[in-house]
Amino acid sequence: MAIVEEILVVIPARGGSKGIPRKNLKLLGEKPLIAYAIEVARELFKDTQICVSTDDEEIADFAKTYGNIVPFMRPAHLSTDEASSQDVILHALDFYSEKTFKAVVLLQPTSPFRKKEHVEACLDMFDSSIDMVTTVYESKSNPYFNLMEEKNGFLVKSKESDFTRRQDCPPAYELNGAVYVINVTSIRNKLISRFERVKKVEMSPLESIDLDVPLDWKIAELIMSESAKTKE
Repeated sequence: MAIVEEILVVIPARGGSKGIPRKNLKLLGEKPLIAYAIEVARELFKDTQICVSTDDEEIADFAKTYGNIVPFMRPAHLSTDEASSQDVILHALDFYSEKTFKAVVLLQPTSPFRKKEHVEACLDMFDSSIDMVTTVYESKSNPYFNLMEEKNGFLVKSKESDFTRRQDCPPAYELNGAVYVINVTSIRNKLISRFERVKKVEMSPLESIDLDVPLDWKIAELIMSESAKTKE
């Protein structure tokens, strides 16, 4: 955790959302979805290191109840469906051009079951020789077994193999979107999709739930309800 002082935390939270309308302010349990990301960030970082990047005044007003963590309003051209996370991160870094950061921690609000321990594990693994450390979970789908591509009108395995049982295949991991620790030099010089030096921190499938569509939200509510029962 030696680099904590040289980190910018970016929490992207635009107002528009097609899958779950206004999801960043929608109550999950007893608080808005975005609160979970903000609270994890504030467990590890100073408010001056946390940047909620939003184009929405209502989201900004809520985030400001935690402290001075909305330093600017995100411009409209970075708040469309076409704008990438990389664009949003670079915009935030440019705003803090007078400061020197070694890494950006991206915490998307759509991962409410991410814990501070997951962020700490990513930070512990990160160093300047790495492009990115990110959280994943082991996928049941596997390119050597049941993931297919279409070639010349026919389905073929994504990876050629003779495996007859999924259990025998090399494990495949899916990005869960919960935590990204990104090298600032790397993100300024190449696309995230082109990163070659990427390490993982594994989370469980339940912790990895990403809220994108209404069914995801119902599952998250069920998990929270069951968790509350076990604590009674």
